[in-house]
Amino acid sequence: MQINKHMQTLMVQGTTSDAGKSTLVTALCRYYLRKGIKVAPFKPQNMALNSAVTIDGGEIGRAQAVQAVACGLEAHTDMNPILLKPNSDKTAQVIIHGKATENQSAKQYHSFKKQAMEAVLQSHNRLTQQYQKIIVEGAGSPAEINLRAGDIANMGFAEQVDCPVILIADIDKGGVFAHIVGTLELLSESEQNRIIGFVINRFRGDIALLQPGIDWLEQRTAKPVFAVLPYLHDFYLEAEDAVAVDKYQKNQQKFNIIIPQLPRISNHTDFDALLLHPEVSVKFVKAPIDCSGADCMILPGSKSVRDDLNWLIEKGWEDTIKKHLRYGGRVIGICGGYQMLGKAIHDPDGIEGEAGSTDGLGFLDMETTLQAEKCLRKVNGYLTINKVAVSGYEIHAGTSEGAALKKPVMILAGKPEGALSTDNLVMGSYLHGLFDLPEVCETILNWAGNKSKKAVNLAEMREQGIEQITDSLENNFDFEKLQIALDYFIKDKK
Repeated sequence: MQINKHMQTLMVQGTTSDAGKSTLVTALCRYYLRKGIKVAPFKPQNMALNSAVTIDGGEIGRAQAVQAVACGLEAHTDMNPILLKPNSDKTAQVIIHGKATENQSAKQYHSFKKQAMEAVLQSHNRLTQQYQKIIVEGAGSPAEINLRAGDIANMGFAEQVDCPVILIADIDKGGVFAHIVGTLELLSESEQNRIIGFVINRFRGDIALLQPGIDWLEQRTAKPVFAVLPYLHDFYLEAEDAVAVDKYQKNQQKFNIIIPQLPRISNHTDFDALLLHPEVSVKFVKAPIDCSGADCMILPGSKSVRDDLNWLIEKGWEDTIKKHLRYGGRVIGICGGYQMLGKAIHDPDGIEGEAGSTDGLGFLDMETTLQAEKCLRKVNGYLTINKVAVSGYEIHAGTSEGAALKKPVMILAGKPEGALSTDNLVMGSYLHGLFDLPEVCETILNWAGNKSKKAVNLAEMREQGIEQITDSLENNFDFEKLQIALDYFIKDKK
């Protein structure tokens, strides 16, 4: 089946961050899969601290890994060729084709964009050779004037590959027509012509009351509104970046978990299964004063482990954790949080910032040395507690050594991994996705003091979420209008 090159790649851009780009791309991917079309997701440039390990041993944004699932595919580094992971307010680690290269300031990266675009186009070209349809997700908004020069994430990419664009706006934020028209006004003429229509997202109420506005918008812009998508409640998809837990909060729960919200927290999707657990309450908190009633504390991953460790100590978390342990509470460390639980973290080569060493919290008898080469792998094994099968992925730039490792948490690929303290109150592991499998989640929670057997199946919930948003798309998206708009776009190219 041959598809015109101008129809092969379709891009979704948003008027704002969190307009619904990731969700719409996910739904479009599953929609085309349902139609029997070989489809793949693509995001030229992503800035996020939630990442996933790919089948080819690289690292990409988590949203693209979810979109790959929607396509019935294993995630691959070509689906997100440029990933930026912020180290601080001014620098980020630049990951190209799944591999970390160097830390760059915003100014340095701006100068680097030409090379970055080459990597983006290489990946996009490889995908076009393998798939009939490429659904592309933009980043932020195409109307961010300060980022327009050398853009590779939005219109810069769309112009380079000459693809049509759908613009999505979130009506729940308010001012949806101003967002759409204002975005158009800030684009060049060629970029305006590239937008073939709009999607209005997260609508609640009587659509008849919105129709006058839709009519005005279509007349004002001479572009169609393809869909008004309803506000969907109670569906699960992993968050691309921000910690957003409000919709998961529950009252009167039996088991309380506290997670320090580190300034550079990474892969907080590790805790989605806990947030969704019907008998567990999870709170991300910044100040230890909010820790009363905690049954378990979890130190999450971090993009800048020594900086976040210093933040923990400055905020008084060290004393709070010691008190928690004296009263028999349990502590778990994941990845960077695991490293913090040791006696020291060494960064002789300045991998994450200024070279040097930092004293750890000292709850595990081990030390960690950061290294330039990241460990990126998907792994399988079993827990040492009860031989329950476990799987997940590792993304870390350090090696830990010490007596604590003689009492591992699990065996992965035939080798011991993680550590349990001699008093059995502290557990640490590099494994991301530790709670994703129900039996593993139940085992770890049982070790921590919760006896419930009601852990959720995260993979099933993700699949249900993808199906739910795709059903909504099919019911509300005018694909005939889309085809007409695509035909006009192609005609203009001839």
